[in-house]
Amino acid sequence: MLFLKLRFGYKYKKADFKTEENYIVLSNHATDYDMLFVASSFKKPMYFVGSEHIARWKVLYVFLKFAFDPIMRNKGASAASAVKEIKRRVKNGANICFFPEGVRTWDGANSPISFSTAKLVKTSGCGLVTYRITGGYFASPMWSGADVRKGKVFGAPVRYLSAKELSSMSAEEIYKIITDDLYEDAYARQRKEKERYVGKNLAKGLERLVFICPECKEKESFSAVGDRAECEKCGYGFSYNEYGFLEGGRFETLKDFSDWQKAEVKKDLSEGEEYFSASSTLSTIKNHKENYMFSGKTTMTPRALIVGSESFPMSEISDLAMCGNRKIVFTHGKTYYEMIPDSNALKFMLYYNANAKGR
Repeated sequence: MLFLKLRFGYKYKKADFKTEENYIVLSNHATDYDMLFVASSFKKPMYFVGSEHIARWKVLYVFLKFAFDPIMRNKGASAASAVKEIKRRVKNGANICFFPEGVRTWDGANSPISFSTAKLVKTSGCGLVTYRITGGYFASPMWSGADVRKGKVFGAPVRYLSAKELSSMSAEEIYKIITDDLYEDAYARQRKEKERYVGKNLAKGLERLVFICPECKEKESFSAVGDRAECEKCGYGFSYNEYGFLEGGRFETLKDFSDWQKAEVKKDLSEGEEYFSASSTLSTIKNHKENYMFSGKTTMTPRALIVGSESFPMSEISDLAMCGNRKIVFTHGKTYYEMIPDSNALKFMLYYNANAKGR
C-alpha cells in the first residue's frame, strides 16, 4: 500500500499462518484508515463491518462499496442486524473483519469491548485472528480531524485460533484472549519507544477532547492554536509536543487529562448539573438518508436529553454513541437520530456513559 507508506510511514507484518478455513479478524481501532492497515497484512479478501454513516459519504462510499462491500452497523443502536449479516457471510465461507471497540480511541487507551463479541466468535464456526495497530493514535488523533502526523505506525496479527481450538474454549476464555490481544495503551508504549510524530499545528482540535479547565473548572473555554491549548478565562495552558506528551500543565498525557475529566463529569452528574449546547440540529436517519427535523437548544439532565421541544428520557434511549468527533447518534423507540451540537459533543457522550442510573 504505497498510499499508507507515503502518508503514514506505515509498516506491517504479513499474516503467516496457513489455513483453508475462513476466519474473523478483530482489531483495535485508532484511525479512519484502520481497514486499510489491517487489509495490508492479508492476501485473502475480507469483508469489513463499518459504521452506517459511511454510507452517507456519497462519492467515497461508491468506492468503499465496490472495494469492500461493507456490512453496515448503526452506532447508537442494536447490532442485531449486523451480527446476523456477519453470520450469514461466515456461513458462506467469507472472511470478516471488524473493530469490536466500536469507536476510535480519544485518549490513546482502548474502549470497552462487549462480551457479545466473544459469543459471536464462539458460535461462528470459523477461525479467529486478533490484530493490533500501534502508533495510530499519535499519527491521526481522533480529536484532530483530518490532520495526519508522520511517524511510526505498525500493524500485525497477534494470534490465530482455528475453529477446532475455539470449539474447545469457553466464551470467557475467548473474551480474555480478545481483550488481551487487542489491548493498546498508546502512552505506555510511547514512554518506551519515544517515537516522533511530526506535523503542523499539533494541538489543533484539542478543544474537542478537553472541555473542562482543571484550574478554574470553566467548561468549553479552551482554544487550541499551533501546538498550544489555553483556557480563555484563566489562562491555564499546555503545549502538545511531537511525542504526544503535554508540557507546562498539570497533566503529562492526554490520557491523564481524560481520566480526570471523566471523573469531573461523574461529579457533575452526581450533583445534578446539566450540560448544555446553545443549539443542535436534530435529524432522523433512515435508509442512509438524513431527514432534518429542526435545530434547538440542547440540555442533557440525569433524566432526559432535550433538543428544542423534543424530550428523550434517558431510560428510553437504548444506546448513544459518536460518529467522528462532532456527531451524536442514538436510538429512541424504533427511531434512529443524529444530533450535531454547536458546542463540544464529547461531553454529552461522557455524561450519558456516566449516567447508568438514568437508564
